[in-house]
Amino acid sequence: HLLAEFSRDPRGHTFDVFAPEAPSTNGKLRYHATGAWTARPPTRILWEQTQLPRRLSALKPDLLHGMAYALPAAWSGPSVVTVYDLSFFKFPNAFKPGNRIYLTAATRAAAKRARRVLTISAHTKRDIVRLLGVPEHRVEVTYPAAEERYAVLPAEQIEAFRRARDLPETFILSVGTLEPRKNVRGLLEAYALLRRPRAPLYVVGGTGWRFSPIFDTVEQLELTHDVHFVGFVADDELPLWYNAARLFVFPTLYEGFGLPVLEAMGCGTPVIASDVASLPEVSGKAAILVSPNDAMQLAREMQRLLDDPQLRTEHRAAGRIQATRFSWRATADSTAAAYGRAMAGA
Repeated sequence: HLLAEFSRDPRGHTFDVFAPEAPSTNGKLRYHATGAWTARPPTRILWEQTQLPRRLSALKPDLLHGMAYALPAAWSGPSVVTVYDLSFFKFPNAFKPGNRIYLTAATRAAAKRARRVLTISAHTKRDIVRLLGVPEHRVEVTYPAAEERYAVLPAEQIEAFRRARDLPETFILSVGTLEPRKNVRGLLEAYALLRRPRAPLYVVGGTGWRFSPIFDTVEQLELTHDVHFVGFVADDELPLWYNAARLFVFPTLYEGFGLPVLEAMGCGTPVIASDVASLPEVSGKAAILVSPNDAMQLAREMQRLLDDPQLRTEHRAAGRIQATRFSWRATADSTAAAYGRAMAGA
């Protein structure tokens, strides 16, 4: 999305982009294919540290942007690095040991060397300053945004989707990987407290690290007939899920940003979200915020939204306004400004 915006307006820069597949060069963006090397994390890490420095020596860029936590150790030129969140610091047990060790070491090293550390929320900026010891002036916030596809869709399109998926008129939606940090078990405990007959709960997202206790909780709470795990959903189908849902619940324990909140808001779906980390920052006053550790509070707010059409209308309108406050044009503007300061050594 950032590159798509830079392809429309490069803001005075020329970009060399390394990617598994190289589309045709577009204006100021020159793509370089890396093949299978960067398609999966283990080989991508090896490529970044061994092959990329040689490619950079030939290109001689004015600035290197490490897009995900790491920089090649052999690169001594100006650089910026994007750090999306520090969940591996704050929730170490939610990561496989090898992944956690790599992310911790790579992020510490890159944040120390980069002239600018870019991140996606003011909350994560505070985490970076506090946990990595990076001076505040070297950390810049470049907010992301939901894609344009996350919008209110025509009623007939939603009804066709509802029929195709055999969805009821009223259901609760949650989106996220099935892993401890997403707090799906907390959602299930709150859902079990709803007044019967309950609106069904649909959970969209693939399985992640330590997911099996989630399914154990469904059985323990006798929710087998009420809770439906959809699995991974393609990007072009996800807006249909948001549009079809009566309300969206995002009870996460920690996020660097929380993009599903904006996606749901853009689709006109009322949102209940956690009151932790970056979520208040992203939600503004458009979401109902609850403690992710208070099942009773979450259940109460879900029931209130289900029962009150006027409240849903108010949050639907507020959410659509909130979603428009974030745009990829603004992301590109703030990123380009950070590039300029990094190259100037400011």
